[in-house]
Amino acid sequence: MRTHRPPTLAPTGRPSWRHRRFDPDHALGLRLTLAATAAFLVLVPFALLTLLVLDAWAPLHRLDTTVTDALHGYAQDHPAWVVLMRVWTEVFAPMPLRAVVLLLVVWLLRRGARRLALWAATTMVVGGLLGPLLKLLVGRDRPELLDPVARAAGYSFPSGHALNATLAAGVLLLVLLPYARRWPARVALWVAAVLLTVVTGLSRVALGVHFTSDVVGGWLLGVAVVAATTAAFTSWRVHTGLRPVQPIRDGVAPEVERHPGAA
Repeated sequence: MRTHRPPTLAPTGRPSWRHRRFDPDHALGLRLTLAATAAFLVLVPFALLTLLVLDAWAPLHRLDTTVTDALHGYAQDHPAWVVLMRVWTEVFAPMPLRAVVLLLVVWLLRRGARRLALWAATTMVVGGLLGPLLKLLVGRDRPELLDPVARAAGYSFPSGHALNATLAAGVLLLVLLPYARRWPARVALWVAAVLLTVVTGLSRVALGVHFTSDVVGGWLLGVAVVAATTAAFTSWRVHTGLRPVQPIRDGVAPEVERHPGAA
């Protein structure tokens, strides 16, 4: 007959930190451990991509160049496509997206959801600071094209447009999901978030101002930041006695729709 081993006790008589990390009876420790693992797994591909960019890995360089040249050739032959991409990239640039999230934060504060507003603001600020810092550290030049259809200043990796689109889409999605009570509305929110993220990144490559790996790097970093701040927020919820949630299904604070002050 299998016997249950008692938990390893710390000098204070409480289960040790190591045991609490994986003990289902200690939900906060378990969730923090899983959150840290998830964030690490998301950051691994971004770190690998960054190293390949820094090392100027030949296969990655060839892929970037091939995609850039193909899209640049298409853009030169299709002026309407260029106009569409320019409009999209301006409408969903980092500053307009930050303004939208700021309005969301103000709305949440007016509803009394102070902690949820803090989460939304923190997510955008952390990502917004990491992007320019990494650009300076990597120092990658933008594509050099003959007869470019668009220009952009600064370094290239990671794409600020792709990063901020991912951050804003993640914040808006996870805040608004509780208001979408029927599955068609939830699907619509997810589709809108994915389109915002993907097309904004695509517009930067289509205009020849970023390499494909710049955009992928922006997406990966954005997902990592949203995942990390979401994990911290949902862990806090459990610690304060609120019910556990599945953010991708319920949003980060489902109770805010009925009881704003609870978040």
